[in-house]
Amino acid sequence: MSKKVVVISASPRKGGNSDVLCDQFVQGAQEAGHTVKKIFLRDKQINYCTGCGVCNTTHKCVLRDDMADILPQLVDSDVIVLATPIYFYSM
Repeated sequence: MSKKVVVISASPRKGGNSDVLCDQFVQGAQEAGHTVKKIFLRDKQINYCTGCGVCNTTHKCVLRDDMADILPQLVDSDVIVLATPIYFYSM
């Protein structure tokens, strides 16, 4: 059964180690017959949550950024893969 997979690469460098690992995962998932979408966060503008609480009643964020495009893909997916580098023992 084919799955919808979203891979999020948080690497600051295209072609960096974490990004290469994402690409290998994408290749394997596609070869296994799954539908895969890779999102490279470096190319996105995502703001920090301000804790305003509006989303508690509206179920929509008041911030206008690229997360509005990413979130529906995450909700619609069967599998979410997150990859980030580790620098100085921290993500």
